[in-house]
Amino acid sequence: MQVSVESVGALERKLTVSVPAERLVNAIDARLGELTRTVQLKGFRPGKVPRRVIEQRYGSQVRNEAMSELLGSTFSQAVREQSLRPAGAPSIEKVDEANEGEIQYVATFEVVPEFGDIDVSDLAITRYTSSVEEADIDAMIETLRQQRRGWKKVERAAVDGDALAIESHSEVDGVRRPAEGSERGAVILGAPGMLAEVNAALLGAEAGHEVTVEATYPEDWQIKDVAGKPARIFVRVVGVSEPHIPEVDSEFVASFGIVDGDIERFRVEVRNNLERELKSALLARLRNQVAERLFERYGERDLPKGMIDAEAQQLAARTEARAREQGQKDVSVSAEAFQGQARRRVAVGLTMAELARQQGIKLDSKRVQETLMSIASTYEEPEQVIQLYSSDQRLLEGLRASVLEEQVIEWIADHSSVKVESMPFSEVMKTARGG
Repeated sequence: MQVSVESVGALERKLTVSVPAERLVNAIDARLGELTRTVQLKGFRPGKVPRRVIEQRYGSQVRNEAMSELLGSTFSQAVREQSLRPAGAPSIEKVDEANEGEIQYVATFEVVPEFGDIDVSDLAITRYTSSVEEADIDAMIETLRQQRRGWKKVERAAVDGDALAIESHSEVDGVRRPAEGSERGAVILGAPGMLAEVNAALLGAEAGHEVTVEATYPEDWQIKDVAGKPARIFVRVVGVSEPHIPEVDSEFVASFGIVDGDIERFRVEVRNNLERELKSALLARLRNQVAERLFERYGERDLPKGMIDAEAQQLAARTEARAREQGQKDVSVSAEAFQGQARRRVAVGLTMAELARQQGIKLDSKRVQETLMSIASTYEEPEQVIQLYSSDQRLLEGLRASVLEEQVIEWIADHSSVKVESMPFSEVMKTARGG
């Protein structure tokens, strides 16, 4: 096999490879021979199909498969011999079989940039620590109680925290919304998202009460065409209901899968879940800091354009998918808008991969298994989750990549200029949840 390399850009390489045609002939012959022994065709006994029939029916397919494998294997061999590190799949063109005894092709691809020795010893990293306290468990149980609350209809004036069944319409820019009739719904007094003027007018209201409110919708109101505009809002109270918050008793505990209703065991389960969330939130904080520092230092170098474009397209596709899940139709997001974010992600990912290579950081298979078990434990049927990962190569590879990334992040934190700060659980989670 003969190989020549040409640099056609900062990171783009053109590889010309010549391979003895005999390798393709032998591969085709071996495949056809295997089919002759194993294929079953109507009218022929197993293993007795004539070779010419096999060639007529499968020859083209076999040749294409053999050629594809030959190109793949020789390309991998060529880049190893030339000490090249492709940053993505090659574009193979100009497959030439005209030269007798030789097959020649040209592969164009980008390579991983040279980083030199990566030194993180002077990176300024703040590593936050936190722990789950009894008060945090109490707060989470109170949240769970609120989530399981029921409603009881009452005949009295509404107070903060009550749910009101209402009929409403509004006028914005002289236009009635809806054009006819009223919209029916429910509001909870004092809940986030309520217009303050409407909330104040409904306090003390009873069933049958009607109010008219002058208010201005916030600029970030969910209905975009009225956001920031003044409105007259008409509301009729249909009914008032007060919340019923369940007690933390054996029945309440059993509703979360603790069959025997043991409250202390329930608290242990809540603690375990909170500690899992806390670990993830602290790692996310550390990951963001590491990414920011690495990008500041290594983000200006030449990066593979193909990787950036592919990352931008994935980010745009995810954004479109989330918009559709939220009920938005005909959403089209340009990948161009994500070029900056994609460049950052590629720069950080390549830097971390290079650091792992230089420091010999290998994937910890035991940690992969522990992480999988932790993920599975959050589901009602963990065995099915484990089976899903075991049978889906993409899921498993994603998990492995995530674990290796965690290992590299922790290595950087252990070898950089680290300041340790303690933070209350509630503050860590408030930031993690976007609060």
